[in-house]
Amino acid sequence: MNFDHSILSIITFIPLAGAVLLALLPDRGKLIPGVALVVTLVTFLATLHLPAHFNYSAPAGSFQFAVDVPWVASPAIHYHLGVDGLSMWLIVLSGLLAPLGVLISWNSIAERKKLFYTLFLLQQVAMMGIFVSLDLFVYYAFWELSLVPMTILIATFGRTENRRRAAIKYFLYAFIPSAVLLVGILWLYVTTGTFDVVQLTGLAAAHGISPNTAALWLVSLSFLGAFAVKVPVFPLHGWLVDAISEAPTAAVMVLVGKLGLYSILRFSFGIFPDQSREIAPLLIALGAIGIVYGALLALVQKDMKKLAAFGTLGHVSVVVLGIFTFTIAGIDGGIYQTINEGLGGAALFMLLGLLYERYGTYDLREFGGLAQQLPWVVTFFVITTLSVVGLPMLNGFVGEFLVFSGAMQSGVTHHVGFTVLATTGVILTAAYMLTMVQKIFYGSLGLKPRTVPPRDLDAREHLLLWPVAVLMLAMGLASPYWMRAIDTVGAAIADDIPSSPATPAVYMVPGSNFPQHAYQDGGQK
Repeated sequence: MNFDHSILSIITFIPLAGAVLLALLPDRGKLIPGVALVVTLVTFLATLHLPAHFNYSAPAGSFQFAVDVPWVASPAIHYHLGVDGLSMWLIVLSGLLAPLGVLISWNSIAERKKLFYTLFLLQQVAMMGIFVSLDLFVYYAFWELSLVPMTILIATFGRTENRRRAAIKYFLYAFIPSAVLLVGILWLYVTTGTFDVVQLTGLAAAHGISPNTAALWLVSLSFLGAFAVKVPVFPLHGWLVDAISEAPTAAVMVLVGKLGLYSILRFSFGIFPDQSREIAPLLIALGAIGIVYGALLALVQKDMKKLAAFGTLGHVSVVVLGIFTFTIAGIDGGIYQTINEGLGGAALFMLLGLLYERYGTYDLREFGGLAQQLPWVVTFFVITTLSVVGLPMLNGFVGEFLVFSGAMQSGVTHHVGFTVLATTGVILTAAYMLTMVQKIFYGSLGLKPRTVPPRDLDAREHLLLWPVAVLMLAMGLASPYWMRAIDTVGAAIADDIPSSPATPAVYMVPGSNFPQHAYQDGGQK
């Protein structure tokens, strides 16, 4: 086996080795966070091997850096890993957020550091495993693993006395649908004799999984339900606000969106394509409602973390709307917006965490007039806000533009009405984000700025925020660099729209000066 065949195992299990090492080290000084930082940096550098050696001209639906080794003879479980244009950038994003999570926790986690950083690295193992697994049994093991460290992080390191309640709510919301998911996975194995995702996808494309349509519907719902709770899709967001309010900043950065959205695209769309298309009108409606609902509730929040939590619901709802249009533009935009949400959400929660470190509160009413005292903080806050609201030339605009373009092209019933409803979320998002910036940084000095000495960003905090700000601009101006891998996924999943094979549907990729041609003959470009 060459390095390409080993890289996914290396990326997945470096954090596991780091967690074991942390468990053996003494918990004193900055030793534990220092080792955690080194482990996460090494993991991130390993993830960069993927885009550097990715074959961007590979056929749609193919997997790269694959390893497929028989593990258990009966049941037939394989250690099968691989990545494509859907998972590659999510792995790199997770690798980037890990060292940022360590750095943002450098001062805020003062006690039980060994437990915190060990759990944080185990969470990284679970996330990487989910993104690379192509065997449903292996995938499910990592999926379940992701619940445990996050639950303990919330319960142990939450900021108020409600942390255990929030942790239990998160665990129950995630675990109960996951138990039903396991039943669906076992049914698939009994019916087909395989856990292999590639084989199952091929059988699904040939309508060869089962002639029992009722059973297929129930199993598809078991998959979609588990993933929709994890996203979360409105109205399955009951755990979201409590978990985000209580979880430490590093945990919040990896809590929402990526795992559930990836799983819908990979497994629901791959194994249950017909059922996913039949339920698409409902999901588009829920996505549009979630966008407006999250933005409206964010507008009336006084707690900054709760405001960001409802805003996050709106942002992941944009992705749900996009991917269920089953258009190339919608799916490409949804995947791109998943990356944007991970990046922009991480920046916003890091900035809120830095304010909490300085002033000990998330209450908007206690802030005001900080712009003159903290010029660097307000600079990064404004950049993040403009990215989140979708200002042209920043990354958020690219994803939203493609999602709404794809939604208008969709053949799903009532798609125009729900798209119009969803676009009002752009205005509402700008309203609550700009209102938050105005209340924190402008106007007269609030109670906290008057009583607490000002402290702008130090070197560690600059190191946290500059890479994210640069990426926001780069992903806005040079989107084709990321889109060339993502686009193969959109071409493979999207529906064929009846039209002349020679007639392309053209959409402009923002940040580039050339059009992308979404040909209707099987999505080839």
